[in-house]
Amino acid sequence: MPFVTSKDGTQIGYTKIGSGPAIILVDGALCSRAMGPSTPIAEQLKDSFTVYTYDRRGRGESGDTKPYATARELEDLAALIDAAGGSVALFAISSGVILSLEAANALPGVTGMVLYEAPIFTDSTRKPVPQDYARHMDQLVATGNNAGAVRYFMETGIGVPWYVLLMMQVFGMFRKMAPVGATLPYDTAFVSPLWTYKPIPANRWPNVTMPVLTMGGSKSDTWMQNAQKAIAASLPNAQHKTLVGQNHMVAATAIAPTIKEFLM
Repeated sequence: MPFVTSKDGTQIGYTKIGSGPAIILVDGALCSRAMGPSTPIAEQLKDSFTVYTYDRRGRGESGDTKPYATARELEDLAALIDAAGGSVALFAISSGVILSLEAANALPGVTGMVLYEAPIFTDSTRKPVPQDYARHMDQLVATGNNAGAVRYFMETGIGVPWYVLLMMQVFGMFRKMAPVGATLPYDTAFVSPLWTYKPIPANRWPNVTMPVLTMGGSKSDTWMQNAQKAIAASLPNAQHKTLVGQNHMVAATAIAPTIKEFLM
């Protein structure tokens, strides 16, 4: 597989398929090319786009130069944008939405974005997470308890029901996801500042003036659907759409047609 070299020397593994305008797919927490929605979505888009999927730093084939900072992930995306010819659209899911918004605000070359279900809290419909969530997550990873970090993320961050957590425990899912669990503080670092339970300020991403489509699934929780509407409301050139019949685990076949329609 090819690599790009980020500004700090970190090697970032990526895959390129299809033909047409360039689009980079940006994963959320715990996901990579080998596990998550990006690879199936890329298969659905390759007839219309040159699709770039990549392993965010600390995952899959990508390196993880320390210390971490969100700015390093923006530099990773800058290297990918350059490899794609300097002009790209972005599709992002979950916490990757906030990473993509930060990238589009800071970097040249992003021509449009489709954003699906950022896990931010913009009103009182979401039960608050503990105020020490980020600190506790950092402590779990710092002590090597990556499996515990995954469980804490699922139980406290996402709010996965107890019976699903039990099944995950029985099938060893926390242990299997432990290696990538070390990156959970990375997503927390750039997502948690938007856990304000208030509308997003209009100047949060002043340079994000390109066309943007935010989406949420009709089967997702109210707070999740409202958060996507709040992102659209904070941007000057954005619209919102509800994807009927979908939740956070969106089907590639359900979302790909909307990505094509908006970005082509």
